[in-house]
Amino acid sequence: MNNIKVYKKNNTNHEKSILVIGVVHGDEPQGEFLINEFLKSHKDSYFDEGKNNIVFIPRLNSENTRKNKNGVDLNRNFNTKNWELSDFDSDYYGGPSPQSEEETKLVSELLKENNFDAVITIHAPFRIVNYDCGEDCSVAPKLAQKIADYLDYPVQKDIGYPTPGSFGTYAGVERKIPTITIELSEDEDLKELLNKFKKIFNYLIFEF
Repeated sequence: MNNIKVYKKNNTNHEKSILVIGVVHGDEPQGEFLINEFLKSHKDSYFDEGKNNIVFIPRLNSENTRKNKNGVDLNRNFNTKNWELSDFDSDYYGGPSPQSEEETKLVSELLKENNFDAVITIHAPFRIVNYDCGEDCSVAPKLAQKIADYLDYPVQKDIGYPTPGSFGTYAGVERKIPTITIELSEDEDLKELLNKFKKIFNYLIFEF
């Protein structure tokens, strides 16, 4: 798993912990740029001043295509109750078995090792903020709305189509961690998006 870089910014007196994941689908590269630019512009001491811990995975999928090197859609490969075996040639092929891929195993281990208060993934291209949560669904919609306000995007709870084996189901619904999926517009300038994401990341570190 040498291709996956995990950056954990620690605050020993933290109140909350947040995981941010970019590039689950290799053809949606915006998250890697936004995370890396934010990391490059701040020293470790900056994160120490925040009240929350934040863990970044700039790029989960090393390929430049939707699926990973094994032809698996990582966002259909998580070990959920609704995982299903699908056609290998499908864009949504969920792998030969749930959590068969090193990428999904790594994320699963992170969730086991850290008591995350929220998880955020950065996708494209639908220009919405989506959220998943368990029975207590008080935090996720509020966090989704806060992020949507920074981006001037609508909030949409239901993505509109089935997502068996998805991370939102795995983390949000089944593990009850407030899980936010940011679907960026492909038409927005990345530098403008970076200015918005700096505000989002700062909110997660200092205010959430």
